[in-house]
Amino acid sequence: MLLEGACHCGGVRFTVESAQPYPFNRCYCSICRKTAGGGGYAINLGADNATLKVEGQEYLTEYRPLMPDPETGERRPDPGRRYFCSRCGSALWLWDARWPELVHPLASAIDTPLPVPPEHTHLMLGSKAVWVEPDFGPHDRCFEVYPDESLAEWHARLGLTSFRG
Repeated sequence: MLLEGACHCGGVRFTVESAQPYPFNRCYCSICRKTAGGGGYAINLGADNATLKVEGQEYLTEYRPLMPDPETGERRPDPGRRYFCSRCGSALWLWDARWPELVHPLASAIDTPLPVPPEHTHLMLGSKAVWVEPDFGPHDRCFEVYPDESLAEWHARLGLTSFRG
């Protein structure tokens, strides 16, 4: 599925192909919550990084939070690179060198009508803000940290894999 997205001011526009366009993954980690999650969480989609086309690159800025190394405690830049518009601050996508073939656009930046997910995955609930009251559906899955299935596996399990082109 071709996704079209933009920042709020229109300075950055992008397109990307996604085989996993359902906005089902709600991340409550402090990074997502504070940089893109007005409701206490952010929703990242899965897409093919090789297909990402960007207009307005001069307005892009990158944020790499400092994270403690689990072995040494030393704070180091997270491998995940979060991209924003430098003019309006809109969160746009995440790219991580550990999975270079993927890019994760934020559902909030997508203008293409997205399909409604039949269930949600709530992740990083151990990091949610105390004021957030998650809205759990009857088939939703919940995780204190990361889920046990990828974006692609979630789509495949539910038979939602026919989005190409």
